[in-house]
Amino acid sequence: MKTYHVSFWLLGTMLLLCSVYTRGLRKCLISMDIHHIEENFNEIKKAIQAKDTFQNVTILATSEPLQKVKSLDVCCMTKNLLAFYVDRVFKDHQELNPQILRKISSIANSFLNMQKMLQKCETRLCQYRQEVTNATRIIQNNYNQLEVQSAAIKCLGELEVFLTWIDKTHLQISTA
Repeated sequence: MKTYHVSFWLLGTMLLLCSVYTRGLRKCLISMDIHHIEENFNEIKKAIQAKDTFQNVTILATSEPLQKVKSLDVCCMTKNLLAFYVDRVFKDHQELNPQILRKISSIANSFLNMQKMLQKCETRLCQYRQEVTNATRIIQNNYNQLEVQSAAIKCLGELEVFLTWIDKTHLQISTA
């Protein structure tokens, strides 16, 4: 009889912990319309990708590092990649066409807004595990292997991969 009560207590504790964890994940959801960002990207995609001189090289396109990210690390990985795009890609890219520059600025502002949303996440949820560190490092190493402007163009051209990943992973978290 004691074993039954202990098992029931353990089950209850596990359900409570899972509930608290799931509520914590929901705090990291991006409540932004990703489709607006995708529309801006699609309007400049061909022009950006036409400037890409390294068609056989990818930074994000393989998306293998992103696919290996576990659901509990999605918030942290998203924060890392948003910071990567804001701090490196958008700053490194030099655009002369005012229409394209406007769209890129709009996307960059949306990324800044997403960063602000994710900063509200509790820091305990972002305990960087080795998988997140490795995935981030792979992407940054891929970026660093190219000349700065070429790398920025490559990442902008592959933005669709990141947006699709955000849409997919954050939708999975909200339905979990």
